[in-house]
Amino acid sequence: MTAPNDLRLLPWSGPDGKSCYLSTDDRGGYMSRLADNIESVQLGSATELLAHAPETLDDQDAALEEMRRLAKELTGALRDVLRVATSRGHLLAASEPREPAH
Repeated sequence: MTAPNDLRLLPWSGPDGKSCYLSTDDRGGYMSRLADNIESVQLGSATELLAHAPETLDDQDAALEEMRRLAKELTGALRDVLRVATSRGHLLAASEPREPAH
């Protein structure tokens, strides 16, 4: 059985934006692999967006709507990257050996 602090934060949210968690000891299982793949796509998308953002930001003639779209996309990418970082941080902490209680 997975302890509550060993739940994996998934890279998507549920209804009303609530976090979704996976309870499994099988890191090679279907849902774990799916989450890994989605995280990889999210990180890749954020990397591409960040690479193209300076073009829009440096364009003195960029329309306000274009800037708003960029800000919205960057906000979404940052949200995804933070969720991935949080999830992976929890996975690292869960995989560290625990000291016995005294």
